[in-house]
Amino acid sequence: MSYTKHEYSDGAALAAALADEVASRLAAAIYARDSACIAVSGGSTPKKFFEELSKRELAWDKVKVTLVDERFVPADNERSNHLLVAKHLLANNAAAATFVPLYYEAPSIEDAAVIATKATAALDKPFDVVILGMGGDGHTASFFPHGNNLEQALDLTGLCRVMTMKAEGAGEERLTFSFSSLSDARFLAL
Repeated sequence: MSYTKHEYSDGAALAAALADEVASRLAAAIYARDSACIAVSGGSTPKKFFEELSKRELAWDKVKVTLVDERFVPADNERSNHLLVAKHLLANNAAAATFVPLYYEAPSIEDAAVIATKATAALDKPFDVVILGMGGDGHTASFFPHGNNLEQALDLTGLCRVMTMKAEGAGEERLTFSFSSLSDARFLAL
């Protein structure tokens, strides 16, 4: 996997440039395959990017949006990545996109992971675009240092698409796509 490092003068310039690049990648996927799929991270950093991307002209009705990871909290919880995406990405032009969540109300997080794996099985693979963030402790997705399922989550040969993660400092239990589900994206930004 090759990479290119980009530097920007401020967060607004980064958000606009990334929104342009992602919109171009999604448009190319729609042109090539008549659909596109993007997986995004939550947290506080991507709000401006989501808002910028939501305004781009695109056949949003052909785009499926999902999350890289999610806290095991209801969609209306202020810490929910689902809520963040609903407010800041699935608006403006992007309101026409289809959203596939990771959180499902279930007796346990393990049951929710099974439901999420089934729900996300219909998403285009590999993802056309994956947007990863990075926490202050160095985690991306929900790959937390010392997480209870970290080894399995990072296993490139693993079959599990959505798995659970518990870790000190993570707050809530998490649902996360495995690294093998994210690493083969056609475009991946961190």
